[in-house]
Amino acid sequence: MIGRRVIAAGAVGAAILLAAGCAGPAAQQPAAALATRAPAAQPAPAPSHRAAPRPGSAPPRPLWPAFSATVSGPLTPGDVPFSWGPGCPGRPGQLRAIHLSYVGFDGRAHTGEIIVNASAVHQVIEVFSILYRARFPISRMEPVDVFHGSDPRSMAADNTSGFNCRYAVAVGPPQWSMHAYGLAIDVNTVHNPYLQPGSDVQPPAGAAYLDRSISARGWPTPAASGSWRSAPAGWGWSGNWAGSPDDKHFSVDGR
Repeated sequence: MIGRRVIAAGAVGAAILLAAGCAGPAAQQPAAALATRAPAAQPAPAPSHRAAPRPGSAPPRPLWPAFSATVSGPLTPGDVPFSWGPGCPGRPGQLRAIHLSYVGFDGRAHTGEIIVNASAVHQVIEVFSILYRARFPISRMEPVDVFHGSDPRSMAADNTSGFNCRYAVAVGPPQWSMHAYGLAIDVNTVHNPYLQPGSDVQPPAGAAYLDRSISARGWPTPAASGSWRSAPAGWGWSGNWAGSPDDKHFSVDGR
């Protein structure tokens, strides 16, 4: 409405000036007086509607990346050159590699790789999606072949891994671990050390985390371990093992 008044006032002023020029000098003085008063009728510029930033306000946070998981396979012996070999109870063709999202200890989203049995792919994806949404931190997630199939080296790196054709760490005659079938996963191996009576803590750096009152980050709290018990049907948590709890270990049969 204010803009229209300004345009109308200008148009009237221009018409009066034009009429005064045609009427001669005698008629010019009233027109000139009106022309000098016209600018005073113009309103002040309208205030800007752009909001000034608040002092000390932080920029908006970027959206948290959605969980993603992609599966590749069947695998070949060349895909698992150190963690599989002749005499293992399963074949590489029974394995799948899952690239999936996880939350690091730095609070950022990362993508890791874990190798599991084809029969467990959907359950593993489901449980890691639950852990991702809960912001459960994972230190590292790489196949054991990155460590040339060495379980001690993988554990020392606080690595979360699945398949590895090896025997179970237990007393008695040798028996295949469920890792040898791709049906077990170790989570944050330094933060969740294995304590077997009469032997050293595995890995040695995990001795600092035997006292569970230090921190609950990165180890299976009841809520986190419950995710494994509810999502992958039949999977169990080895933190309940009597005498030799293994908080890092989850497997399809609980051993």
